[in-house]
Amino acid sequence: MTQAKIIVAGAAGRMGQAIFNAAREDGVTIVGGVERAGHRAVGSAFGDGEITDRLEKFAGGGVLVDFTAPSAALAHARAWAGAPMVIGTTGFSESEEAEIARIAKAAPVVKSGNFSLGVNLLAALAKKAAAALGPGYDIEIVEAHHRAKADAPSGTALMLGQAAADGRGVSFAGNMRLDRTGVRDVDAIGMAVIRGGGVIGDHEVMFAGASEVVTLSHRALDRGLFARGAIAAARWVAARPPGLYAMADVLGL
Repeated sequence: MTQAKIIVAGAAGRMGQAIFNAAREDGVTIVGGVERAGHRAVGSAFGDGEITDRLEKFAGGGVLVDFTAPSAALAHARAWAGAPMVIGTTGFSESEEAEIARIAKAAPVVKSGNFSLGVNLLAALAKKAAAALGPGYDIEIVEAHHRAKADAPSGTALMLGQAAADGRGVSFAGNMRLDRTGVRDVDAIGMAVIRGGGVIGDHEVMFAGASEVVTLSHRALDRGLFARGAIAAARWVAARPPGLYAMADVLGL
């Protein structure tokens, strides 16, 4: 796999630190990190460089790995100007997603709601199960995360919902249900959200039939799981042509 140099956006955050540790373990060069202006970590040593509030300082220096917030990640993608990028930030609006897709026409971008091998395998299985079981099985997705997670449903839950919708051959946007009253729609894909404590990430896809219930699930036990996946994505995307890729592409699923 290609040797990569990375710049970490959100360097002082939980995922930024996990990526730092995973990169060191994997022998990946950490060029430096980025944080918002005024952050107390700005100026601190980070890998071979430091944490700065000026992304342009690292222009052309490697693969940008971004786990921040939608507005920050979008600004970073605009500024990175054709260079490779890994985006693990979630919670983008429809228009923001469209802009990232446009940016990816000139740069190789891996964007995923989850960088875990297990979760991406879960999505592939959910798609197959939805196709095989058919409309006689109602689809429900339950996700749980720590109390500080801002977006809901999680990017992973949305990814699983899209996979199930693709398998069923229906529109996810038109059938996703966050709030529900009355009788269940035939093609509805329900999303239930739990926020509490320090839960790293639990996801369950339920296919409920009249006589049986089929459940597919995944539990993250350590944040390093996602960081290691992001490092693998950075190595992979460094040598790719422009385009918007998913973690499933990296894993060959």
